[in-house]
Amino acid sequence: MQLLLWAALLATAYLLGAVPVGLLVVKLSTGQDVRTIESGRTGGTNVFRAAGVLPGAITIFLDGFKGTLSVWVVALIAPGHAWLAVFAALLTIIGHNYSIFLVERDHQGKIHFHGGAGGATCAGGSVGLWFPSLFIIVPLALIIFYFIGYASVATMSIALLSMILFAIRAWMGASPWEYAIYGFFSFILLAWTLRPNIRRLLQGDERMVGWRVKEKETSQN
Repeated sequence: MQLLLWAALLATAYLLGAVPVGLLVVKLSTGQDVRTIESGRTGGTNVFRAAGVLPGAITIFLDGFKGTLSVWVVALIAPGHAWLAVFAALLTIIGHNYSIFLVERDHQGKIHFHGGAGGATCAGGSVGLWFPSLFIIVPLALIIFYFIGYASVATMSIALLSMILFAIRAWMGASPWEYAIYGFFSFILLAWTLRPNIRRLLQGDERMVGWRVKEKETSQN
């Protein structure tokens, strides 16, 4: 019976993550399909490009809340199971990145899952595991986003920051080591999804934003 409950919680976590918030927000605000714009992802960064600041901010908040909610549901129904909470948070990221609601078959018959990159949902999972992480991970990720200038780097940094933060807390005895492992596997998931961005970073072709853009424009003038 307990295994069935755990399976139901994990399935719920995936389905919660799979809700295509960005697709719905862009469709409601502009009538467009965000999958046909720029990167084609449904996360907040691409929603910013497709529909503007407010829809992008709403998407980031709701995508993050998916991660938080999945952990909170586990804590409410099956408290004290750190691994279960970690798996729920990871499955929410997987659902967000590879949504069962956004499956399509290409002309070669191959099945493709659409979704986001998982940064906001990863941060939300960390917040669910330890709420004050909101005031550490999010500001640092924004600083990285602005000064390094790459959204993909900032996205991956969220998982790395989660791993470092929870490793420090685990070393201090303030939280279980499973939470640090959450950060590690989150990084793998995000990096796997961002493979095209990583290739562009290595080639020097990745889109730049923030302070770096201003610095580059100034140096060219």
